[in-house]
Amino acid sequence: MADTPPVCDFGWQAPDFTLPATDGRRLSLSEIKGPNGTLVIFMCNHCPYVLAILDRILRDARDLQALGVGVVAISANDATAYPADSFANMKIMAEERDFPFPYLYDESQSVARSFDAACTPDFFGFNADLQLQYRGRLDASRKAPAAPDVRRDLFEAMKQISQTGQGPLDQIPSMGCSIKWKAA
Repeated sequence: MADTPPVCDFGWQAPDFTLPATDGRRLSLSEIKGPNGTLVIFMCNHCPYVLAILDRILRDARDLQALGVGVVAISANDATAYPADSFANMKIMAEERDFPFPYLYDESQSVARSFDAACTPDFFGFNADLQLQYRGRLDASRKAPAAPDVRRDLFEAMKQISQTGQGPLDQIPSMGCSIKWKAA
């Protein structure tokens, strides 16, 4: 089911976390944080919205890292109900697609809940002080192929944040599959 996250809560402080990564490490937010900002992406392996834009996520992540922005992806989906999102399958995807960022597993879903993540993909763009400045879409394409001249909303917002510490006032929320929460 498609979902849309709420509007950016400017200045909201990123909650700390430590999670296992697909490369065998355990990483905390402080280890991922970039000198000019941090991008936290909630995503998963099976979501058609994520799969449709994954090449552009990888491109933008590489470009943002060159600007001093730390990037991380977190999967929090219930892997029992959605086996494609298992930690083992996350490892395969990260290796096959050569992820330039750590891909972390939030098995307990506590990190996704602390961020109030709503969908995959859900982008959280923080400034150097880990204050939220962007919670919008990657670009206008959603699940469709992107036109060659499509504006790179996420990249442009994070570039602005890396340079000024402030995100754009006008933001269009991301859209994607709802987080697959475990039964209570």
